[in-house]
Amino acid sequence: MVTVDRLLTVGQVAERLGTGLRFPRRLIEERRIAFVKVGRHVRIRESAVDEYVSAHTVEPIVLRATASYRRAA
Repeated sequence: MVTVDRLLTVGQVAERLGTGLRFPRRLIEERRIAFVKVGRHVRIRESAVDEYVSAHTVEPIVLRATASYRRAA
């Protein structure tokens, strides 16, 4: 079974990331996200957006309850 990955426009990527149009355009220009050229149009695979988000997700630090990390005054 082959799954088809949707190709998104820059506007759709910006909406999905909750940013303006300039941010995905900058990602493309700096080659920080994989993209597809369709003639003179640029499209980004849905999976590339998901991979970008996963790669740039920062996990929270979990502190143990017994440890105290307060600074001394």
